[in-house]
Amino acid sequence: MRAARGVECGMSKLRVQSFSVSLDGFGAGPEQGPADPMGKGAMALHQWVFPTRTFRRMHDGDADGSTGVDDGFAARGFEGLGAWILGRNMFGPVRGPWPDESWRGWWGEEPPYHVPVFVLTHHARAPLEMKGGTTFHFVTDGFGTALARAKEAAGGKDVRLGGGVATLREGLARRAVDEMHLAFAPVALGKGEAVFAGLDLPALGYRVVGRVEGEGATHVTFAKAG
Repeated sequence: MRAARGVECGMSKLRVQSFSVSLDGFGAGPEQGPADPMGKGAMALHQWVFPTRTFRRMHDGDADGSTGVDDGFAARGFEGLGAWILGRNMFGPVRGPWPDESWRGWWGEEPPYHVPVFVLTHHARAPLEMKGGTTFHFVTDGFGTALARAKEAAGGKDVRLGGGVATLREGLARRAVDEMHLAFAPVALGKGEAVFAGLDLPALGYRVVGRVEGEGATHVTFAKAG
């Protein structure tokens, strides 16, 4: 039984999907905090996804969103997933030790994941079970452990690396990411968290395999050689 589970985990890919980046290479803005969780000006990075049917169904139950190129990429980001990995800042604005367990995420009582989510943190916390099948697991011993646990939980399905920027960069530096879709928004932030600084993507084995112009963003896909 243990060997069979290992075979299933080996089929699982780590995917980056719908990760928004500015034209000058920033994935988050400066001065992140409760009022600006993605940093100053960074909401402009995500304007491409807000009108899509996928986003509106997920957040509002509204089926009247757009169904073009942008929606196609947003929808594919949720297909075939068995688990997610998030950096702690993607879970919430709390820094340092957890003062209590009152913070339960940005998304209300039914988050949009519907699968196990592994949150990277330096501070332990009990698993948090939410409505709709999402359970947040807080991993204190690093990216490698989070990935192993996520792949086991995924049961052969793929794992999505949701960000933020530091978590994405670690996944790329480790060559752990198998496929990556970046949505380049037509904005420049000037400063913030740089996605590519110090990363030599070709040397790490990543190459561009597709580019499609959407309604609100340019969608570029990467794959890892081998």
